[in-house]
Amino acid sequence: MKFRLLVALLGFTCAAILPAVEPTSATTKQPVLVTVHGAWAGGWHFKKVAPLLEAKGWKVYRPSLSGLGEHFNTARADIGLPTHIDDIVNFILFEDLHDVILLGHSYGGMVITGVADRIPERIARLVYLDAFVPENGESVMAMHKTAALQVEKDGFIIPTWVKPGKPFPIDVPHPRKTFSDPITLNNQTVAARIPATYILTVEKGGKPEDDAFFPAAERARARGWPVLIMEGDHNPHWRQPVALAELLGGIR
Repeated sequence: MKFRLLVALLGFTCAAILPAVEPTSATTKQPVLVTVHGAWAGGWHFKKVAPLLEAKGWKVYRPSLSGLGEHFNTARADIGLPTHIDDIVNFILFEDLHDVILLGHSYGGMVITGVADRIPERIARLVYLDAFVPENGESVMAMHKTAALQVEKDGFIIPTWVKPGKPFPIDVPHPRKTFSDPITLNNQTVAARIPATYILTVEKGGKPEDDAFFPAAERARARGWPVLIMEGDHNPHWRQPVALAELLGGIR
């Protein structure tokens, strides 16, 4: 009798001390986001969004492309679109990432399209944030004529806001070749099965059809992708991180 009472008391004590174990399931798997920044930028462009998503349980990676961001000291005029596609393919492979939500902003849409073509088995969803949606053989300059009108020097495109002497972090000159290189897609049938979402940013008071990236959004719509309209400028990840984090949380 005393023994049974002791066991009962010990059992009660252990149950009170040990934490409850939540059952695991596929629905509770941590979302993995890899961001691909736009031209002249770097992974630092997403430094405001990342902690907001991580507070919601996401794992966020924000690599910088060759010659850009913190890698600006390695910039060369011969860096082309294939180099940047390789950057993200290798990043995903070396980090051994799976079920990736791959987000590309602006020029980054070129890069994520190439990555999805190369390693579709690693990608769970594509998100185009005010980004290019290229067809095979297209380049940035073919789709966006004003890209060729930017100031160019020694093989780099230097827009008016990129000026020397600004404190870090800063936008930097961008290799022109990445804009003139046509994208080569060899695995389109498989890559087309990856779910994708397009986010079009429209300035306050503006019309979607007047936005520079409206043709890309229409191409996305024609492919059957959801197209979300977000009020704001071209860089919501920097100027409206809270709103963007909320929007991303609803599309995964």
